[in-house]
Amino acid sequence: MANILVVDDELGIRDLLSEILNDEGHNVELAQNAAQARTARAKARPDLVLLDIWMPDTDGVTLLKEWSSAGLLTMPVIMMSGHATIETAVEATKIGAQSFLEKPITLQKLLKAVEAGLQRESAPTPPAALVGQRKPLPGYLMPSVPVMTELTVEAAMTGGQTLPAPVEMGPQARQTFELDKPLRDARDEFEKSYFEFHLAKEGGSMTRVAEKTGLERTHLYRKLKQLGVDLSRGKRTPG
Repeated sequence: MANILVVDDELGIRDLLSEILNDEGHNVELAQNAAQARTARAKARPDLVLLDIWMPDTDGVTLLKEWSSAGLLTMPVIMMSGHATIETAVEATKIGAQSFLEKPITLQKLLKAVEAGLQRESAPTPPAALVGQRKPLPGYLMPSVPVMTELTVEAAMTGGQTLPAPVEMGPQARQTFELDKPLRDARDEFEKSYFEFHLAKEGGSMTRVAEKTGLERTHLYRKLKQLGVDLSRGKRTPG
């Protein structure tokens, strides 16, 4: 588990990334601008920062330079943007950013970048004077074609719903289906059992179930609601 700071002026992006990273077991702190990001950085050093480039008060690249020149770039930083050019991404990497993610961010790219950042977090940090001379790291992520599990702002429309509680996985969980009924009803019963099985197998993680079943998260959420899966049963209590 890691402490991750997400800095983005879009509420939907902040909420979505927070939901995904919490699903993965991380503690997430949110900031909507550079001022809040500075406060969060001063209060407690995060293990990793996801930093948006285009923000209203101070852009992400300027904040990155500020942290670098002040010797505060002691944690991996992953830049995010839906409009940045390759030159901007390369500039940020030279300043000290570990990688760059293009919006809409795909689930695989997000988790891969976070995992790579946390693995390198314990590596020695070069002096601030040398950070600007760094070349792009081998793990530098270039924009790619979105895939089925793409995390778009639209996905945040789920509103951070709670997840279903794990169901029994023993022999008693095996289902039998009545075949003497309309095809639609029989199919709905099967699909409900199918998704409950995968939710239990993946510990209630909507992220992993989406990957496992090949559905986009918003589609998966709507499907569960349509099938009558009780999402309130998995409500988490503060730990």
